Amino acid sequence: MMRIDERVLPRHEIIGLRVRVLASSCSSMTGLAGTIVDETKNMLVVETDEGVKKIPKETSVFLLTLPDGKEVKLEGWRIVGRPEDRVRKGG
Repeated sequence: MMRIDERVLPRHEIIGLRVRVLASSCSSMTGLAGTIVDETKNMLVVETDEGVKKIPKETSVFLLTLPDGKEVKLEGWRIVGRPEDRVRKGG
């Protein structure tokens, strides 16, 4: 199994990872933190302490916590698209 790191992260499953929104075009989303519970072509669905939030991928920057505890910054535009297509490209 390939090790997940920042270089290959966009081609991996990210549901279940911890996430914090570093920046977003929707200012109310900036600073939100939680666990990714679902993903669509254009949104990450995150379970937060305040409930489930849908965050636009294309205009957001995320800080993901990998299974080994390492934190990785990810520009959302890099993961726009259907998750199953993105994961199929390599992993």
